[in-house]
Amino acid sequence: MGLPLASLFCIAAFLSPALARGNSEYYRHIYFDNSLNSDFYFYSSGQASSPSSLEQKNWKLPVETKIFLTPPNALRLEWQSQAGGGWEAEVRVVNFRNRFPAFSGEDLYIWCFAPQAIFAADLPLIVLSDTREGLQVAELPGSFTQPLPLGKFSGDLPAGRWVQVRIPLSEFRSASIYPFKPQYLQNIVFLQGRADGVRHTLMLDEIRVDNRAAQDNAPTDSLPTPKNVKATGYDRHIEVQWDPVDSPTLGRYVIYRSLDGKAFEPIGIQLPDTHRYSDFLTKAGVTAQYKVAASDRQYKQSPVSNAASASTREFTDDELLTMLQAACFRYYWEGADPHSGMTRESIPGDDRIIATGASGFGIAALIVGVDRGFITREQGVERLTKIVGFLEHADRYHGAWSHYMDGSTGKTMPVFGMFDNGGDLVETSFLMQGLLAARQYLHGANEKEQSLYRRITGLWESVEWDWYRETPQSNFIYWHWSPQWAWQIHHPLIGFNEVMITYLLAMASPTHSVPVDLYYSGWAGQSETAIRYRGGWSSAVDGDHYGNGHTYFGTKLDVGVGTGGPLFFTHYSYMGFDPHRLHDRYTSSYFDNNRNLALVNRGYSIANPKHFAGYGPNAWGLTASDGPMGYLPHAPDNGSDERYSHSYRSVGVVPLYARGFPGGLQPFLS
Repeated sequence: MGLPLASLFCIAAFLSPALARGNSEYYRHIYFDNSLNSDFYFYSSGQASSPSSLEQKNWKLPVETKIFLTPPNALRLEWQSQAGGGWEAEVRVVNFRNRFPAFSGEDLYIWCFAPQAIFAADLPLIVLSDTREGLQVAELPGSFTQPLPLGKFSGDLPAGRWVQVRIPLSEFRSASIYPFKPQYLQNIVFLQGRADGVRHTLMLDEIRVDNRAAQDNAPTDSLPTPKNVKATGYDRHIEVQWDPVDSPTLGRYVIYRSLDGKAFEPIGIQLPDTHRYSDFLTKAGVTAQYKVAASDRQYKQSPVSNAASASTREFTDDELLTMLQAACFRYYWEGADPHSGMTRESIPGDDRIIATGASGFGIAALIVGVDRGFITREQGVERLTKIVGFLEHADRYHGAWSHYMDGSTGKTMPVFGMFDNGGDLVETSFLMQGLLAARQYLHGANEKEQSLYRRITGLWESVEWDWYRETPQSNFIYWHWSPQWAWQIHHPLIGFNEVMITYLLAMASPTHSVPVDLYYSGWAGQSETAIRYRGGWSSAVDGDHYGNGHTYFGTKLDVGVGTGGPLFFTHYSYMGFDPHRLHDRYTSSYFDNNRNLALVNRGYSIANPKHFAGYGPNAWGLTASDGPMGYLPHAPDNGSDERYSHSYRSVGVVPLYARGFPGGLQPFLS
């Protein structure tokens, strides 16, 4: 099985290029810091009953971009309370994947700014809820509190000054039929108080849960100034880097920018564990200077750093590809779990959770990093040695690792429920193809690389692929097995989807192989079970016998269910396996079939049958992802298109399958 390094270079770019590091502790306290949207806050809602009024944009709270405590914005609450009317505005917590469910602290802190003075009696009431629906829920697990006057805790708000308001959570009493548990806060509701008939405006920023002792007793020593600030210009953005500030009181970094070399304005913040900031300027030919300050938990800032300058300029496709590869590589390199070297499941998320399959992708990116000179070969060997050492001692189930593990201990973490506490052969496959690619690439004559080769071989040969058939007579390989629940999940692997690599590795195993005819009885099977399985997840008849043969949006698809499914089907099994020569009785080339699957995906977005705004030839890439409705497998069909296109996935497709995609990467990044 050869390593297609050119393909790996391109595939590395498809993963999210945004650099960040996990920081669970930050999100144990922060409820709101900034809005990604500059016009309205997505995780909010509001309504008003006449004659009262509440300013809204798209039924959400507007964002204030000129007055804020931490850049680049705050929330703006603008209301008029009239007798006989009412209004309410909800600010919900951002529930990204694996966010730790409980806040840590005894007090709610809200920074408030009134452009014009507001008497305490004229401020809104405040209600807390531990569900996202606030006042509309009155059953388990929903609970909400009696309204409290915000002015009781803030006093009169002066004009033009930020005031931090502290509200002890113990002050809130349940108004629901169940007790209110403040650590599970999900929704903060502001509502009409005294009907004074006056229009008021109040900015809200840096909403957090914390302990008064932690706030009051925090060290008052000044933070040091960030050192070695550097700026690098790209085609549409400038990246700012600096050395980390080592201080227990560090709360965030604040980034300042000047476009004229004179006045520096705050433009954003960065989490304490991240020492890089991307400033998107939207066009080439812009020169900017940057300074960085450290900010403590009391929002007191260090002196700003020396200035660093850079300019954006037009990039060639090769330069764009290098930019994307480097950013993808840094995501894995700098965002890896520090104990194991493995890839975290999500950033931000729960810092404990590492993902087995994603770590295989991280190893592929590691190879790219070495080959492109982003790191030295010695650094790559050192990181891979850490990963292999972790895997040798992590929990295994007949050689397979679980889907999720604790990065500090190697113990299984059943993130998907009680049945998910054993081996996951698909995730193991994604990991193993990364390991095998690295084994081949880092196979030098020195003892460190020779040792890595032997140890990876030991891991490869100890995966019992044949065990996951369940019985020697089975026509399928199964996804999961648990020593406690045995085959309870009982999910057969049936194509076409992302798991082809599992059959390929299982057939190729030198120690625990499965019969090669399982490819046609299982992966490409024609049994009633296989046909029903394909139709079940796709709701399509086309391709339910594995082969397809239909034409969609001008492109014929040899293999694929319906219009082909999510775009990640073209990637996951080919991170280390070159599909150019891979063929079977259904297609002459899986490379060509994958390209056609991508062309169908693009063709669907151009046709845009559901008339969603933004879809088009340069905005496509329907695939599985997290989003406002949670994790969904978006695909180019009526039932799976939920209005969320993902250009990061199509950016990974274009360099691989260049023919048929005019303009290369430029249209996506301009």
